[in-house]
Order: sequence, then C-alpha cells, then structure tokens
Amino acid sequence: MNIYAMRAIYRFEMARTWRTVMQSVISPVISTSLYFIVFGAAIGSRIPHVGGVSYGAFIVPGLVMLSLLTQSLSNASFAIYFPKFTGTIYELLSAPVSTLEIVASYVGAAASKSILLGLIILATAALFVPLRIEHPLWMLMFLVLTAVTFSLIGFIIGIWADGFEKLQVIPLLIITPLTFLGGSFYSIDMLPPFWQKVALFNPVVYLISGFRWSFYGLSDVGVGLSLAMTLAFLLAALGVVVWIFRTGYRLKA
Repeated sequence: MNIYAMRAIYRFEMARTWRTVMQSVISPVISTSLYFIVFGAAIGSRIPHVGGVSYGAFIVPGLVMLSLLTQSLSNASFAIYFPKFTGTIYELLSAPVSTLEIVASYVGAAASKSILLGLIILATAALFVPLRIEHPLWMLMFLVLTAVTFSLIGFIIGIWADGFEKLQVIPLLIITPLTFLGGSFYSIDMLPPFWQKVALFNPVVYLISGFRWSFYGLSDVGVGLSLAMTLAFLLAALGVVVWIFRTGYRLKA
C-alpha cells in the first residue's frame, strides 16, 4: 500500500479546510446555532419535552446529523470533482496509486472534516441545552459510519457531476428534504399512523434514530435495525465506487 501517496492526498485535502475555515467550519456552526436559537425558543416553548427530554436537547442529534450529511457530501464531491475540472485527475489515475488508496484518501479526508465539525457542533450545543450522551461509543460509531457513508456518496456525486451546479442538485433536492422529514426535529411517533409507515421508507430515519438513541436511549426504530441499515448504505455506496473505477465511468471518457 502506497502510504506516502495516501498521506499526501489526505494532507492536501485537510489543508484546504484550514484555508477555507470560514466556509468549512465557522459557517456551518453558526447556521446550526441559529437552529438551536430559533427552534429551541419558538417550538421548544410549545413542546417542552419529547420522551422525557427537553425539546432543545432532543433536536441536537438531528441537527448534528443534518450538518454531518450535508458537509460529508459537499466535501467529498468537491474534492474529486475539482481534479476532474482541472484535468489533474488523469495524473492521479496514471500514478502508482490503487483505487483503494485513492478512495480511502479522499473519503477519509472528507469524513475527518465532517466528524470534526460534528464534534464542534456538539460542543456548541452544550452551551445552549443540557446535553447528555448515554452511549458515547455508539455515538462515535454512528458518527464515523455516517460520515464515511455519505462521503462515499459525495465521492460518487463528484464523479457523476459534469458541472458545478450538479454538485448541489442531490444535496439540495434529495438529501436535505429527507433529513428534515427524517425526524431531525420531531419523533415520527408524533405523526399519524399512515405517515409513520411512510416515514419508514426514508433512509435518513434510521440514521437519525440510531444516533439519537446513543444520546438519550430514545429511538423511532430499533438500534440494531439502525446499525444494519447504516452498514447497508455504506456497502451499497462502496459497491458503486468500485463499479465506477472498474468501468472508468466519467473518469476515462
């Protein structure tokens, strides 16, 4: 395994974060803080508790997951799209670096950024609401698995996109609505029975439910099912990436 190449790609991508710290870190933290202020004050006063947890604390896992998904997608998609745009992707493909090493470097960097941002948002949330984490190891596991999964999906989007505008199509039109409808700000048990069943077809429900369980022991679906679905998404995304490199889809055209 070419450790030097992997480290070079990883360090380059991480360095880009610090060069754009306002956009990469500060802006998402400020946006999430506004969610705490607006939703905590406006809705929290009308819904004091959900499952014995204050509403402000209840929405913390959902807000962290919202930022984690969007940042993982954007970081990974831009990281692989920009070399395509500038033409340097061909130098990377012709270098003595395997597919596994390329994917691990880019996805690892994108996931690292997202995990760091998620932890910063958690620390920020503790300033606004009483926060507790009953299962910290499970919390970290869901955090890492979700970041890696959606970094892989972002990697796929970056290869598929043939313009900067396409980098935002799937995050804006699909991922963000699914996250808002996936129980970020409410429990699906609060929905009418019919819509509860419909919500179970939303894959983000399983991600948020398992992540919230690690905080408060509350979940809309079983934690085992949440973990299984998360792993299934990870394997599916990994399978698509393998297919892309085997066929050269939008890489060698």
